[in-house]
Amino acid sequence: MAEPLPGPLAHLAPLLEDYGYLAVGTLVLLDNGGIPVPGQTILVAAAVYAGAGRLNFPAVLGVAVAAAVIGNALGYLIGRKGGRAFAHRWGRYVLLTPARLERAEDFFARHGAAVVTWARFVDVLRQTNGIIAGTVGMPWRRFMVFNVIGAALWAGVWAGLGYAAGAHIGTIYATVARSQLLALAVLGALAAVLLARHLLRRR
Repeated sequence: MAEPLPGPLAHLAPLLEDYGYLAVGTLVLLDNGGIPVPGQTILVAAAVYAGAGRLNFPAVLGVAVAAAVIGNALGYLIGRKGGRAFAHRWGRYVLLTPARLERAEDFFARHGAAVVTWARFVDVLRQTNGIIAGTVGMPWRRFMVFNVIGAALWAGVWAGLGYAAGAHIGTIYATVARSQLLALAVLGALAAVLLARHLLRRR
């Protein structure tokens, strides 16, 4: 009998017990496609299970990489088909002016490869980078190359940590989660400052 999943991973045990690889693939796909579900958490939990001999590690890794690629590609297609129309119709209500959209396109033209490759390691960006890439018109082939690279890196790092750390992964995962929250808080504060500056200039 394997040890129970540690800490924040424990609530996913029933999903893994009942659905195994299907649960991993579904949640990772949704998480990378724009829906905030615990895709990263179930990947780590499945890797811990693999380390205990209850799942096959190469299968967990392969399912996660494929699901992450497909999810991000679906996000890209959503952004490509409807993102620009949404931005032009509703963008002014969230300060997304045509000029800002143009700057976003320029930014993705110069740095899109790095964004798509590394965005999965940051919550919120993991869910939205494909949609943003599609909205600003990043070329499909270029997007897919770095989508695959990013999916392999992200799944490899988290699955490897879960497999190697085993029962200690709860502490490691909680520490990383706190670091992500700090990074998001800093980004939020920066956005608030920029918004306040914009409003003051308009006044």
